[in-house]
Amino acid sequence: MTTLTPILSENWDRTDSYTLDGYRETGGYQALRKALDTDPDAIVDQVKQAGLRGRGGAGFPTGMKWGFLPDDNPKPRYLVVNADESEPGTCKDVPLMLANPHVLLEGVAIAAYAIRSHQAFIYVRGEVLHVVRRLRQAVAEAYEAGIFGNDVLGSGFDLEVVVHAGAGAYICGEETALLDSLEGYRGQPRLKPPFPAVAGLYASPTVVNNVESIASVPGIVANGTEWFTAMGTEKSAGFGFFSLSGHVARPGQYEAPLGITLRELLDMAGGMRPGHELKFWTPGGSSTPIFTDEHLDTPLDFESVGQAGSMLGTRALQLFDETTCVVRAVGRWIAFYAHESCGKCTPCREGNYWMVQVLDRLERGEGTEADIDKLLDICDNLLGRAFCALGDGAASPVMSSIKYFRQEYVDHYEQGGCPFDHSRSTLWGDRVTTTGGNQ
Repeated sequence: MTTLTPILSENWDRTDSYTLDGYRETGGYQALRKALDTDPDAIVDQVKQAGLRGRGGAGFPTGMKWGFLPDDNPKPRYLVVNADESEPGTCKDVPLMLANPHVLLEGVAIAAYAIRSHQAFIYVRGEVLHVVRRLRQAVAEAYEAGIFGNDVLGSGFDLEVVVHAGAGAYICGEETALLDSLEGYRGQPRLKPPFPAVAGLYASPTVVNNVESIASVPGIVANGTEWFTAMGTEKSAGFGFFSLSGHVARPGQYEAPLGITLRELLDMAGGMRPGHELKFWTPGGSSTPIFTDEHLDTPLDFESVGQAGSMLGTRALQLFDETTCVVRAVGRWIAFYAHESCGKCTPCREGNYWMVQVLDRLERGEGTEADIDKLLDICDNLLGRAFCALGDGAASPVMSSIKYFRQEYVDHYEQGGCPFDHSRSTLWGDRVTTTGGNQ
């Protein structure tokens, strides 16, 4: 039985966990002191050897990304933390920044030192102003303590850190769109190559990492690579937050080794809500192909989830029971993607719009058998043809839901509308006495 690994969340139950004093009482910033006495290249090598992979969705090796910065470029280097958490179902970075912002800031200082950057930016989703305030408070504490600014902790290393609030666009979670937004432009993905490591912020070498990726660095520096690789699997080392939401008894963030299964996590979370069974779930947020109860024992690591036909993504486990209409759930996700599409490329802009129309038509009972093939045709024109990953992400839940629940789509047009009573899937659904579909 796999057990939880409360590392980043270890001090969350302290009332002062977000303060500098509270963080220092649990050993905070000792890893930074250790790093400042180490050669920067040695830290990059240590992160590579630990096998830390990006925790923002793609799972790209963090140390390898750091190593891509060209040595012969005279321009300044930048570190950018992607805190634009906006994926439906993803709720790991926001609670981490609220409860333990200094572990992120310590990771920022170590990462900046390792890549020889003297300027770091933390780009935060615009809607979560309470997080922006918490981070800025923590940054101010760090400056006052000599952790940021000139001569960091007497090491001779200088570092300036800026917390930047975005304007709330989901597309800015894409790293190059984030950089455009940070520069003051409309957030739209850039053509790659060149990649940010070569020409990123202000056309300078830039590393863009997720909040959880950077926050995992202090533990590696403090405890060593063997400590980190002892958790997780051979190719997916370490730990991570698994965000359980939906029809689960105890939703929340569960910090566990990669490779844990949903069955194990569900046992820890008290199972599904009483009297109901799991129908389908997302292993990595709404932009990943859905799974069913057949995948309860799939190890939640990058390789195993990929082999099973989905992606680990942000480990946003949205759980739905048998009262949920899969067509309606997918329709709500696609409506989100249609709204958040930046409009730069035709496949994403038009494809998502038309998928919304078709899914709505099925929900209203105005669909036909041809609509299922139409949805698959639109997805085929989205996959690999959009300018960024948003197009692929939108196609994934549609294609996978038709794969596993095609009959449910058929029922919508054969029965003249949605056969589900939507009120049954709510928190108070068991108290509803009305009958009939689409209440």
